[in-house]
Amino acid sequence: MKELQKKLNYSFNDKELIVTALTHSSYANEHRCQSNERLEFIGDSVLGMVVAMHLYRTFPNLPEGKMTRMRAELVCEQSLWEVADKLEFGKYLRLGKGEALTGGRERPSILADCVEAVIAALYIDGGFEVAKKFVDDHILPKLENLGTTAGGDYKTRLQELVQRFHGQSLSYEMLSESGPDHMKVFCAAVYLNGEMIGQGQGRTKKEAEQNAASKALEELKDE
Repeated sequence: MKELQKKLNYSFNDKELIVTALTHSSYANEHRCQSNERLEFIGDSVLGMVVAMHLYRTFPNLPEGKMTRMRAELVCEQSLWEVADKLEFGKYLRLGKGEALTGGRERPSILADCVEAVIAALYIDGGFEVAKKFVDDHILPKLENLGTTAGGDYKTRLQELVQRFHGQSLSYEMLSESGPDHMKVFCAAVYLNGEMIGQGQGRTKKEAEQNAASKALEELKDE
């Protein structure tokens, strides 16, 4: 727990909170202790509030629908799993024997729930600002990969445009990646009914796909 608290840049007053946050129901059932499920409930709400307030203040002209989609992207299982993976939460999880043997430490759903539970533990132990700092440091930076600064989630906008016409199919392909591990550049393409309509580059695969979708929107708008 000392190692994890160092990663979180926070020392818990009530150490049981962080232990509970890392306790899966499979372990709790075997050892008759509390699992992190109740903390997940609180963490989900705190996370949603912090992200919603950030979007509201950062994008004053963005309509409610787009903010809702952006929030969903930031707090989805994939996004939270990436945070847990970066902070190596799997190392610290308390799992039941069966869950541990079947890959529970790498399971995205378990790790995503763990992130919410940790946010709740930070909130209960240190208050709103402590929990907010965790979200600010580890979740909100993902906004850079959503293409939001130039007007929204381009992949969603492209999908919505294409869905207006029956029988249209969108797909994405990663064309290449180059550069050293700490400076990777990815190139992606988006296809409409098998025909390439945009290419984009980015520091992550998600960013490359967003930029490809942005190019495709420009092309379709000019037609």
